[in-house]
Order: sequence, then structure tokens, then C-alpha cells
Amino acid sequence: MRILFASQAIDGHFNPMTGVAMRLKERGHDVRWYTGRVFAGKLQDLGIPLCPFKRAVEHRADNLFELYPERAKLKGPWAIGFDGEKIFASNISNFFEDLRELDEDFAFDVLVADSSMFIQRLVMHLMGTTVVSFVVIPNMESDPLVPPLFFGFLPARNPVERAWQGMAGIISDKVILRAASQSYRRQHAVYGQEVPKGGRLTDEPYRCSDAVIQTGTMSLDFPRRNNNPKVHYVGALLPYRLPGGTAGEPPPEGYASTIAVTQGTVDNADQDKLIRPALEALKDMEGALIMVATGGRGTEELRERYRQPHIQIRDYLDFGSLFETTDVFVTNGGFGGVQLALSKGVPLVVSGVNEGKNDVNARVEFAGMGINLRTDAPSPDKIRAAVRTILSDPSWRHRASQIRDHFAAQDPPGAAADVIEKARPDRAG
Repeated sequence: MRILFASQAIDGHFNPMTGVAMRLKERGHDVRWYTGRVFAGKLQDLGIPLCPFKRAVEHRADNLFELYPERAKLKGPWAIGFDGEKIFASNISNFFEDLRELDEDFAFDVLVADSSMFIQRLVMHLMGTTVVSFVVIPNMESDPLVPPLFFGFLPARNPVERAWQGMAGIISDKVILRAASQSYRRQHAVYGQEVPKGGRLTDEPYRCSDAVIQTGTMSLDFPRRNNNPKVHYVGALLPYRLPGGTAGEPPPEGYASTIAVTQGTVDNADQDKLIRPALEALKDMEGALIMVATGGRGTEELRERYRQPHIQIRDYLDFGSLFETTDVFVTNGGFGGVQLALSKGVPLVVSGVNEGKNDVNARVEFAGMGINLRTDAPSPDKIRAAVRTILSDPSWRHRASQIRDHFAAQDPPGAAADVIEKARPDRAG
């Protein structure tokens, strides 16, 4: 088959898809990738041809504030609403025109689309192409039992909470996502595509796909009343590692415990949110090795300030190897990092709000896999207390090891590749 992967030019969207693409390539399929030029080197290393954006704006983790300076002033749901319109919805027509042109030279049989590109309806209805959506965040599809997105809610436990969450859902639809939804409908109207009323913008990838690859496991999701048969939970989809690739400098040995810390690769410009408070919280824990990944920001400055030998501060860490010996992971809640940690049985301390991280962290809390600090900028005291709670209570590690077994029971790239190979168009719906 001729298979085209399509993703945002953002690491957290691109990287989880690479292992699946390589598995399909190994199975003999002709695999190519539509994304930004920022990934040209990575795709060359993987031997996958790049079909670069032409009309589409290349939104990257390192240029969002340059493209949209006003974004830095927004927080929580308002930041998500801004991203929904500017970063995601605004590019839909550009993506689609690029894909139609690309199809003339590479008539792909299946499009494996990053769900956040929101191109599924146009590709299925106007190109007649099989579409498999790839979801790199928790399941976005609305359900009566699942709280509305962007607020970090746990499932409602009583009528009062259900009523409150119902109101929040209306705010999400009518206020936070209003501009993005209007843009989505306008762009589809240009192509004569009427978007049905009811449901939410974030339901569209689930409505308009032949199959949906959902990263993670059902044990890391909220209970649902309606289980969409198109949705396939495949486990932790991790970046593909080339054979013989370096694992980086190994961590020092001889410590009683290891604590890993990161603020992710996007929302890491203001290190006062998590990295600095975490370092202040943990700098006196001399029996513990503190491994910090900065994402390439302010590394040398932090090293000058925190010279303690048990603190190691690096631009990036090979978390896949590090988590083999990690006891606690302190993170702002990127879904990829959360899955990787739990796939190794590592309990978490989570703290983050933007980019939907509060919804990830709510799932960590609900599953009993970590302590959710429920803030964007926790104090050192709260971080220290949470880390000590996990280190002193073996039940946290026990619960994390249980979900590790769920992850270990799956071959994520193989399971996802199977979904793509078996996808069949169903035009009747």
C-alpha cells in the first residue's frame, strides 16, 4: 500500500508516529510523510521521503511565540482557545490543498493523519481516501461520563458536579472553542461540506475516520458510556530509535533513589513554573539523584546555580533508559512522557495546565498513578511533599507497576500498523 503520514511540525505530534511508520515500512509498504521541513533530517535518517508543507504554516515548538507574541499572555482554557484557532483550525484549507496536490504525484491509499490537523472530513468526502486518525493525547471524543476538555476535571461524582461540568462543557463549546469551530465550519463551507450540528469540534476526527489509533491504554482513560468501535488503544507509542543509536551519557550510580524532572518541550520558556521550584524542592535531598531535562533552555544558567553533585542538568535526557531506574517522575504532564514513565512503572508528580496537560494530569490522578498538584506553578514545598509521599509509600510504585503490565502486554507499533492495514473505507456513514 501507499501510505501517507501527515502530522503537525511539533515533536509531540510527530515523534509518536515514527515507530508505526517504520513498522509499516518494514512490512513492505511505500511510506511517505507530509509535515514541516523541521523534520527533514529525522525523516532522512529513517529513510522516509518528506513531502513538505507548501501552503501550510509550519507551527513548531520553537516558533509559536515568534509567530504569535500575544500567546505568551494567555493561560489555561484561553490559551487553548487561541491555539485551537491559530495553530490548528487556521491551517485546515492549507493542509487540504497541499494534500490534493501531493496526491497527483503520490496517489496514497491511506492517510494516517495527526488528529489535530482536522482534515479528516475533507479528505474522506472529497478525495475518497481511507483515513486513519492518530491521537497523541488522551481520547478527545465526548461522552456523557467524560468531563469536558480543558478544565482538568475528574469524572463527576454527584448531581452537583454533573451540573457544573455540563455548564463548563457549554463554555468550552460556545466560548473557548467558538473561534476554532467557526473557522472550521467556514473552511468546510467553501468546499460545500456541511458540518453536522451537535457534538464538538474535537469529535470530528472520531466521526470522519475509518479507524482511530489512540495512544495509551483504557486503564489510563476515564470510564465511558459509549465505546466507539473505531477507536483502538495501542499502548505507549514512543519515538523510533535507530539501531545502534546512542543513549546519551548514562546517569551517575550509587544513589538510593532517582528523581527525573522535566517541563516538556513547548511550555518550558518560563522555568519558574516547574523546573526551578522542583530544583529548590529537591536540592537538599542528597541521597537522591536529581536528573533534569531543560528542553534546551537555560541549561548552563541552571548548572551555575545548582552545583550540587547529586543534581544533573542536561538539555535532553534519554528517558527510555533513565526510567528503568527512576523512582519518581516530576513533570508538567506531556502525554508522551507520562505514558513512557508508566510503561516503565514509574509513579508521577504532575503539575501543568496549558496544552491540555491538566486533562492528562486528571487521568493520572484518577488512575492512582501519581499526585496531581493541580496548578501551573507549584511551590517547592508542595513538590517536596509529593515526592516524599511517593518515595515513602510503596503503594504508588505498586499501582504504577500494574499499569506497566498493561503497557507491556501490547506491541504498540505492531498494533497500530495492524489497524492501518485493516482499515476499510465506509462511505455509508
